Amino acid sequence: MSNIPKSLKEKLQRNADYVSLVQRDCQISKEDGTRKYLFELSDGNFVESVMMRYEYGISVCVSSQVGCKMGCRFCASTLDGWLRNLTPSEILDQIYAISKDMGERVGHVVVMGTGEPLDNFDNLLKFIELLTDENGLNISQRNVTVSTCGIVPKIYELADKQLQITLALSLHASSQEKRKELMPVANSFDLSEVLKACDYYFEKTGRRMSYEYSLIAGQNDRDEDVRELVELFAKKNCHINLIPVNPIKERNYQSSSKEAVFAFKNKLEKNGINVTIRREMGRDIDGACGQLRRRHLESSRP
Repeated sequence: MSNIPKSLKEKLQRNADYVSLVQRDCQISKEDGTRKYLFELSDGNFVESVMMRYEYGISVCVSSQVGCKMGCRFCASTLDGWLRNLTPSEILDQIYAISKDMGERVGHVVVMGTGEPLDNFDNLLKFIELLTDENGLNISQRNVTVSTCGIVPKIYELADKQLQITLALSLHASSQEKRKELMPVANSFDLSEVLKACDYYFEKTGRRMSYEYSLIAGQNDRDEDVRELVELFAKKNCHINLIPVNPIKERNYQSSSKEAVFAFKNKLEKNGINVTIRREMGRDIDGACGQLRRRHLESSRP
């Protein structure tokens, strides 16, 4: 910049970091045009982001951490452990980089990529502030979704901020016992505690909760799972999002068949539960969280 004083340049050089993501890879799905980006950070670490096109426009899924410490059994993000949190600017720059690459405005953002957003709480809040500010991208809070595996104290803290974002709980099991098998975080927070915190979020914000449920063949797609979900959610104002799990080579989990997924959905609907099946996108590329980054790390190791 040539329009600021030399003294200010020197002050900025001493006190501020200027960083910008560098695109290192981009996989484009031949099936639906979904784009999976691999970005390099200023310290040499890598994060992933995903661009998905819907009828209403472009949605971007961003990462909030380098790696993840939550240990969910079916997720590639956690296999190489957690390295550090992303700064607000690093989360935000994923959106700017994709918008520039696409030449289009991003209308919806989901913080559902690598990392647990509520484990990076302060930076997440600052990111949302920057993202939704009228002098920034000016994306409505109602077009922002944040996913959590269920860190109970932070759900309460987020609820008290009374933002208008959608909170999505990674549920993935119909009982505490089954959840502990798939998600180590369940050892710290009982399912009943997590659901109570989600109810509090709805009471404080008026925003309907979304529950993410990855269907794994023979694990959580049985009739008993339907019955347990009905007991948990039949009287709640909520939405269940069924997701055929995206298999990773390091785990032996397989996605439920299409027939099983639709049958599961129909049984829930017959019991008055609002449920949808998430459209499968990017299945012909490294679409699942952490897959592209892990493949890149493996290929670059000596």
